[in-house]
Amino acid sequence: MAGQGCLVANDWICWEYVTSRSAELADATVEHVWITAASVLIGVAVAVPLALLARRGRRWAAPVLGLTTLLYTIPSLAMFSLLLPFFGLSAALVVTGLVLYSLTILVRNVLAGLEAVPEDVREAARGMGYGPARLLWQVELPLALPALLAGVRIATVSTVALTTVGSIVGKGGLGNLIAPAVNSSFKAQVLTASVLCVLLALVADLLLLGVQRLLTPWTRPGRRSTGAKAAPVAATATAKGA
Repeated sequence: MAGQGCLVANDWICWEYVTSRSAELADATVEHVWITAASVLIGVAVAVPLALLARRGRRWAAPVLGLTTLLYTIPSLAMFSLLLPFFGLSAALVVTGLVLYSLTILVRNVLAGLEAVPEDVREAARGMGYGPARLLWQVELPLALPALLAGVRIATVSTVALTTVGSIVGKGGLGNLIAPAVNSSFKAQVLTASVLCVLLALVADLLLLGVQRLLTPWTRPGRRSTGAKAAPVAATATAKGA
């Protein structure tokens, strides 16, 4: 498969395609990354308030969890069609749809993390004069990080895959290369763009895993026996020193 032969032969593996279309591949990859990052970050910003609302009791939990689950069941084509009158054929359309899809995972994980915070830690913080907002930001959210970051990892990998669907409006990152290549049976482009998409998901997951391990040292292997105690003690110490 040397030189131009692999392109003419329409081979699956073709280095000539990679070198000749490197700029196009780079642009598609960059678009894929920023759409994914924007969608997950906005998703987290929306999921935290929704999880706090759901934590207030069954009266709120049922509609919040039910709505986010319902959103995930809507096919992507139908979702984008519903959002089209509001955003037009733009990247905002794709990002909004991906944000809505991510809420199913993020809201449940944030809620699970908040509910796992020991009640004695909350009581200790309140006894030190912590109000609801300070308690949330300096005690509850730090202790909910393991579940929250686990949700971010899952949502990110899922969003990397779903971003390709944005090709239907021309804003799908690597999906912009995959879709037309499938229709034209351009094998090298299909395989190369698909492999890059998989690599993006793997790299994103590994980076987020590193961040999770860095921010939540008490969850690392070998510290399981003391992890349950270490986290509340750390939070209480933070509250006392603040």
